[in-house]
Amino acid sequence: MQTSLFDELTEEQIDLGQGCSLRLLQQVLPAELAGTCLQRLAALELEQTRIRIAGRDVPIPRLNAWHGDPEAAYAYSGVYFSPRPWTGELQACREYCEQHSRSRFNSVLVNLYRDGNDSVAWHADDEPYLGRNPLIASLSLGAARRFRLKHRSDKQRKPLTLTLPHNSLLIMQGALQHHWLHTVPKTRQACAARINLTFRRVIPDLH
Repeated sequence: MQTSLFDELTEEQIDLGQGCSLRLLQQVLPAELAGTCLQRLAALELEQTRIRIAGRDVPIPRLNAWHGDPEAAYAYSGVYFSPRPWTGELQACREYCEQHSRSRFNSVLVNLYRDGNDSVAWHADDEPYLGRNPLIASLSLGAARRFRLKHRSDKQRKPLTLTLPHNSLLIMQGALQHHWLHTVPKTRQACAARINLTFRRVIPDLH
C-alpha cells in the first residue's frame, strides 16, 4: 500500500513578530511526483535574465522562467516578463501548494540553481502588484540549500538561517516582506542542482 501524502507531511511554524510568520513543510508532494517534477522542470526552456545594476547589464547567477495565467505579467529590476503557459508539472505543484497554503496563485517563478555558485541576492518580494501583505509559497526540489533572512531595520535582530531540503515548502506570509529580506547564498560545498518554484498571486490592476 502506498503511503499517503499526509502520513509523511511535517510542519514547523516560526513567528517573527510584527505580523510576520513562516511555515516550513516537508514532504509536500508524493515522492514519485517530486522526483518527476524535478527531472522535467530542469528540462524547461530557461534563460539567464540580465538586470541593470549601477548602469550595467548584469546576468543573474541562476536560470529562470515565468509561467502563469495570461494576465499575470511580472516585472523585476526593470525587466518585464510575459507569462508562459502552465505545464502539467507546474499545474500539479500549484495544486498542492494551494492546498497547503490555503491560498490561490496565478503565477510561478521557476529558478534553477545549477550548483553552489548560483544564488539569489538579498531582496524582498514586495512589488506593488503583489498586494499589501503577499503570501509567497516557495517549493524546493533537488539539492538542499541554505535560506537566510535578516531584518530590514533592527540590527539587533539575529539573522535566521533555514535549510530547505528536497520536497519542502516554505510559506512566507503576513507583513514579512515589509520587515525582512531573504537570500539563497552561494556555497563552496559540492552541490547538485536545485529547482525552486515561487508561487505568487499577481494583481493585474496594480501594475
